[in-house]
Amino acid sequence: MPAFAYRTPAALRGLVASCVGYDFRTPPGLVHHGLPSTALTMIISFDEPLDCGWDERERDRFWMLVGGLHLRPAQIRTLGRQHGIQLSLTPLGARVLLGVPASELAHQLVHHSELGVRLGGDLQDRMVMAPWPERFRLLDCHLLGVTGNSRFALDPSLTEAWRLLTNGAGGERVDDVARRVGWSRRQLSSRFASEFGVSPKQVARLARFEQASQMVKSGRPLAEVARHAGYSDQPHMNREFRELAGLTPTGVAEDFPIVQDPPV
Repeated sequence: MPAFAYRTPAALRGLVASCVGYDFRTPPGLVHHGLPSTALTMIISFDEPLDCGWDERERDRFWMLVGGLHLRPAQIRTLGRQHGIQLSLTPLGARVLLGVPASELAHQLVHHSELGVRLGGDLQDRMVMAPWPERFRLLDCHLLGVTGNSRFALDPSLTEAWRLLTNGAGGERVDDVARRVGWSRRQLSSRFASEFGVSPKQVARLARFEQASQMVKSGRPLAEVARHAGYSDQPHMNREFRELAGLTPTGVAEDFPIVQDPPV
C-alpha cells in the first residue's frame, strides 16, 4: 500500500477528521510513537493485534482500540506488520460514534469491548477478510448507521471555543476565548474538563504541537517551525517535543511509520 488516506462520506464530516488504511512491513521489536493531537484515535487492526501502551509496564494488545486525548506519547511496538485502519475522531465524533464524551476516554487506551455495541462486535471480523474497497464500505455503513440513531450536538459556545483554540494552532489566549464566547475563564475550564477531559490551555498546547510536528515531518527548518508555530524559541520547542512526543523534533521526523500523515 503502504498507506492510503480515504475520504469519508459527507455525513461523517465533523465527526471523522481523517481515515487512513495502512499496511507496513517492519522489523519486529521496533517502537513507533503515537503522538498527542487534538483528535481521538480509533484503530481497527488486521492480521496481528496492536501492541500498544504508555510504557513497557502498561502495554496491551488490541484488535480494536480507542485512544482519548492525551499529553504523552503512546508506544506502539511492531510485531513485524502494521496492517489496519486508523480514524481520527473529533470530540463530537466521540459523542456520536462512541456514545461517550471525550472526557471519559482522556489519557486512556480502551478496548472496543469496553464501549458497548457502538463499534460493533463483528465489524473487525467482517473487515479482515474483505478487500480494501469493501473494508471502507463496511466501515462507512457501520458509522453511518450509528449516526442515524444519534441526535447529540455540542453546546455552540463550547464548539466555538474549541475552534478558536485549535484553528489558530494554539495562538489564542484562553482569557480572550472565554470572553468571545461569553464565559468566565473558570467556566470555560470547567466545561472543557467535563466534555473533553483536558483544559483549554492543554488544547491550545496540543494544537501548537500538532502544527509543529506536521511542519517538522514536511522537512521545514526547525528554527522556522518554532517561529511559525508560536514557540518562544527553538529550545522551547525542543522541550515540548521531548515531553509530548518522547522524542526530539528530528526524532519525530525519523520515526516510523507515520500513519497520522500518510501520502494521499
